[in-house]
Amino acid sequence: MAYDQNNIFARILRGEIPCKKVFENEHALAFHDINPQAPLHILVIPKGAYVSMDDFSEKASAAEIVGFVRAVGDVARDQGVAETGYRILANHGHDGHQEVPHFHVHIFGKKRLGAMLPKD
Repeated sequence: MAYDQNNIFARILRGEIPCKKVFENEHALAFHDINPQAPLHILVIPKGAYVSMDDFSEKASAAEIVGFVRAVGDVARDQGVAETGYRILANHGHDGHQEVPHFHVHIFGKKRLGAMLPKD
């Protein structure tokens, strides 16, 4: 899948759409989700044009990968959930229910989270 330069996260990165920023470094931006699914729900996105985790892991430089992973950890610590626990989630593609075609990680916390997947 080709990267869509007009997806909402690309527009946020260009400053065309505001966000409630909580963290930024050279390689990543983190902000509150506009439709939170937990008391803490933050999105962390790379600044590069990557569609998915697959795309990011294949094409990002080592510096981008390190900067992004450290951003996720920094946000969790800054938001006070590193001690109590949190969940990170990245959806990929249609079956993974990815809604925005720009790689992003959700950080959920500040409550006890249920089972990851329903039991069949």
